[in-house]
Amino acid sequence: VDGGIDQDIFDINEDLGLDLFEGDIRLDGVQERNSIVGERYRWPHTIPYVLDDSLEMNARGVILNAFERYRLKTCIDFKPWSGEPNYISVFKGMGNRRIGKQELSIGKGCDRIATVQHEFLHALGFWHEQSRSDRDDYVSIIWDRIISGKKSNFESYDDRQTDSLNVPYDYSSVMHYSKTAFQNGSEPTIVTRIPDFMDVIGQRMDFSDSDILKLNQLYNCSSSLSFMESCDFELENVCGMIQSSEDSADWQRVSQVPEGPESDHSNMGRCKGSGFFMHFNRSSVNEGATAMLGSRILYPKRGFQCLQFFLYNSGSEYDQLNIYIREYSAASVNRTLTLVEEIKDIPIGSWQLYHVTLKVTNKFRVVFGGVRGAGASRGGLSIDDINLSETQCPHHVWHIRNFTQLIGSPSGSVFSPSFYSSKGYAFQIRLNLSSLPNVGMYFHLISGANDDQLEWPCPWQQVTMTILDQNPDIRQRMSNKRSITTDPFMTTGNGNYFWDRPSKVGVQDFFPNGTQFQRGRGYGYSVFMTHERLKSRDFMKGDDVYILLTVEDISHLNTTQNEPIPTLGVNDLCTNFKCENDGICILHHGKAECRCPSGEDWWYMGERCEKRGSTRDTIVIAVSSTVAVFAVMLVITLVSVYCTRKKYQETSSNTTNMTLENVS
Repeated sequence: VDGGIDQDIFDINEDLGLDLFEGDIRLDGVQERNSIVGERYRWPHTIPYVLDDSLEMNARGVILNAFERYRLKTCIDFKPWSGEPNYISVFKGMGNRRIGKQELSIGKGCDRIATVQHEFLHALGFWHEQSRSDRDDYVSIIWDRIISGKKSNFESYDDRQTDSLNVPYDYSSVMHYSKTAFQNGSEPTIVTRIPDFMDVIGQRMDFSDSDILKLNQLYNCSSSLSFMESCDFELENVCGMIQSSEDSADWQRVSQVPEGPESDHSNMGRCKGSGFFMHFNRSSVNEGATAMLGSRILYPKRGFQCLQFFLYNSGSEYDQLNIYIREYSAASVNRTLTLVEEIKDIPIGSWQLYHVTLKVTNKFRVVFGGVRGAGASRGGLSIDDINLSETQCPHHVWHIRNFTQLIGSPSGSVFSPSFYSSKGYAFQIRLNLSSLPNVGMYFHLISGANDDQLEWPCPWQQVTMTILDQNPDIRQRMSNKRSITTDPFMTTGNGNYFWDRPSKVGVQDFFPNGTQFQRGRGYGYSVFMTHERLKSRDFMKGDDVYILLTVEDISHLNTTQNEPIPTLGVNDLCTNFKCENDGICILHHGKAECRCPSGEDWWYMGERCEKRGSTRDTIVIAVSSTVAVFAVMLVITLVSVYCTRKKYQETSSNTTNMTLENVS
């Protein structure tokens, strides 16, 4: 897919000859440079979107995956457009327009989940990290190495234009340029003042912790949408988990077990005095006995969940772990346990990653039930790094042990076991580890048991391959995820359909047990990840690497999204309705109105924000009004007194001049 080059969106746009602001933003001629200062460009927490027909199928699926990352780590959600005046239209084109109907381009070669995250952060109000006002304290821009005419892309903004939200400079930000951005040769255009970060800047894997912190601060997110629980058992309260009174034994919080493991999975022994996990000691109970450990009560929103955890077996191959749900509802008076999955044949002597799909709609607990099987071992079962989220579980996990021994191997390629998609297609994943400094990853269809019943060429199956960052908290992971989609119309150089039946277009090979099969051509990325990035973070932990695989049918995305006809939009009504003093024109009850800026002790007002007010002015007006009222009342009082006295004097005079006559 990538032609052997790991290109960023800036490189792709440059190769297309696009002259875009900061390399990926298309500004209107009358538009000001917006920023994250204030609230004027803040979206609601649920953002309407339209996927334009021009988008490639793979890009459509990747965009929906990117939305899931926003939901997992922030309170930002996305919904199909239903006529709202403000929405984001995603199309295949040139750059991103930031006015009116906000347009966001995901063109050819840019359909990478972290690139989509990057571009939507622009839409949400963020500039590139190296545009911060304090950037010169952390990086040096080598101006004479920048392509002619592109130096403006490296401008920084002062504090009146941008707000760092009191978050330190972030070399790991998904919004940071790479060291080679817009270079005119082979030397870097950006040099980090701390040399260790030279190969960190420009990462396109996932949000960094600081990206999430800033986004959540800007949008006042107190929690994320699809995250439910994460527990590494470092705290003594074990994340509110509870022991059962109906079992034979308890789970114990420990830092090591003589029979194994020697350390927890979170730290792998790297931090002395820390590193705990929960352990069920099988030697304390008889065969068939159980130990139950329940989570705190959880409250679902979406109706589907993915439970992920690491499990270590130092006991018997006959021991097992059962996953239950205890659901609380009006219809479930007894709150009985429902068995969801039995985990058997657990490998002995190593941490293993497991996923369990849940479908719960009422408040519930997850219950881990350890069961002692046959055998005389003194070990047991251990669990660590539990994560629960309202996301879809991966379909398959490829666990590669002793990974460093494979790097640079003479064979060059490592094939996964065979897997089946939910539709029944058989496939393998191939890792290319010999092309230093890069790791390549490819998807191959292979002949399988269902081929006679399947549709060929294989249509619109999106394959998502993820090298897992094994951070204990799912919210802090920066897993590297890439996707490809099987286009049934794609052909090879000899005219065959690329995704046709492997028995027709593939080559013969053999499984380790000697079984013959046919393997189709591989399709993927020669630069899936560099070896340096693979050695960073927690991609390799205990020399284990996990590759998560999902193959899903996205043919339903091959249709035009219904676009309701909106009422006259904000920018149409606001074209001739200009707000003064940085006021913002909005649509309110079908009319253009100005929303005027304000501060702690000042504000603008009036139909066009043409009038300025302040607390001081209000006080003066209030005092003046009080004085005026007092003066008026005083005058009225004086006039009333004067008139009363005059009337009394006239009455007295008439009484004095009166003549009395006797009428009898």
